[in-house]
Amino acid sequence: MGEAIVVTSGKGGVGKTTTSANIGTALALLGKKVCLVDTDIGLRNLDVVMGLENRIIYDLCDVAEGRCRLNQALIKDKRFDELYMLPAAQTKDKNAVSPEQVKDIVLELKKEFEYVIIDCPAGIEQGFKNAIAGADKAIVVTTPENAAVRDADRIIGLLESSHVESPKLVVNRIRPNMVKSGDMLEIEDVLQVLNIDLIGIVPDDEMVIKAANIGEPTVMNPDSQAAIAYRNIARRILGDTVPLMQSIRKKECSPNSKSFLEWVKGFDQEPVPGGIGFFCFSPSAV
Repeated sequence: MGEAIVVTSGKGGVGKTTTSANIGTALALLGKKVCLVDTDIGLRNLDVVMGLENRIIYDLCDVAEGRCRLNQALIKDKRFDELYMLPAAQTKDKNAVSPEQVKDIVLELKKEFEYVIIDCPAGIEQGFKNAIAGADKAIVVTTPENAAVRDADRIIGLLESSHVESPKLVVNRIRPNMVKSGDMLEIEDVLQVLNIDLIGIVPDDEMVIKAANIGEPTVMNPDSQAAIAYRNIARRILGDTVPLMQSIRKKECSPNSKSFLEWVKGFDQEPVPGGIGFFCFSPSAV
């Protein structure tokens, strides 16, 4: 039996769908059989991010309402051996399916796939209830902004009151220069508010936008800082010990400190003295 992980946020626009696509793709690149499930009925985007929008025949609602079999609605990503997607309906609303129906569908997928990654819609209404119904675990995505962190805190409370296991946190679109200038929350500030385990930090990377526009997950680009961060998150999901970084603000980095670029490359580079401005890092094992 596989494992279902819901990717949620509360606030829209923090990179939840991009995170779902890249974590799922990274797991597939690591040899796992993966199904991405879009539960954002009426506002689906996962198909566009994955470049599969022109291959949709059936969708989640068709399966729930018995108009097709589950395997008929699954779209195989031909770029990978074991990556599939179940799209959401575009012309219906989130009340078109019930949490019980989604739970049954996810249960069937778990019999076939090692990982089912569920892309949750924004908000805490019906779409959220649908998405978490079949989930075993959760990843909460936030950006280091007050509004996003507040909404993430609300989502965490709802997850913890449900059947979902202890949620993990991804802090997305971190900009070291803005943290340095005090214009963006530090990672420690976010963790202090949300008080859940951190599973990944994703740097702000313009290649993410470029990749989404051409329907190619960022994680496929070996030169992207964000791609390396997503691959590290996937490895942590699999249980690998991959170092995270604890930020340290100081005027000068010591010669033995690690720069942000080195962190996202997974410590496969020699230390570079100086780092980036005040924003330096020292490793701490997860």
